[in-house]
Amino acid sequence: MKPRITALVPMRHHSQRVPGKNYRLLAGKPLYQHIIETLMACQEIDEIVVDTDSPMILDGLKNTFPKVTLLERPEHLRADTVSMNEILLYDTSQVKSDLYLQTHSTNPLLRRETISAAIHIMLSQRPVFDSLFGVTRLQTRLWDQLTRPVNHNPAILLQTQDLPPIYEENSCIYIFTRETLETRRNRLGERPYMFPIDRAEAWDIDEELDFLVADLLLKTRQSARKDPQ
Repeated sequence: MKPRITALVPMRHHSQRVPGKNYRLLAGKPLYQHIIETLMACQEIDEIVVDTDSPMILDGLKNTFPKVTLLERPEHLRADTVSMNEILLYDTSQVKSDLYLQTHSTNPLLRRETISAAIHIMLSQRPVFDSLFGVTRLQTRLWDQLTRPVNHNPAILLQTQDLPPIYEENSCIYIFTRETLETRRNRLGERPYMFPIDRAEAWDIDEELDFLVADLLLKTRQSARKDPQ
């Protein structure tokens, strides 16, 4: 029997570095609409849940995506200092599911095919792996704050493509169970699977430059769809 899979998309009304980003227009529509449309196209997902404290997003979802389940974020979970794990614990207590897939409105370039592939890998790899998270492969020379090389020997100047890869957690996709979240207070279990996502698709909007780049990439993708030549 197929496990029930619920997508969780937390969205704040307030944004510290990019004011109003979740409902700001990106490639012609509010930012949050892009990820909702992508999730709705994933046949593997049984329910989409948006947790938000934004009246604008709540009203917009009711009008545009009436099938999306809405959770108005409680007052005690609205501060910027509240951990995402605490918010997810609340969400999973309100909506029961076998597996939860969490992503963000700030990942507008994430493709349906990528989300579906992550779900199928998680289903096929359980119980060897108990959770999954998206990563971006890096092959570049990294240093820590004390000027110590992290992943290379400065005396041996390898080409960057020959460096051992290192992986960045990109916040695009997490798949986990309520049990893992409760036990570890974390989306990542004891045996997480690192799921690679292409850098262009994994772009996360955290600063103004990210918003501008994502807007350009998304418009370029849309233009290519209209003119396949």
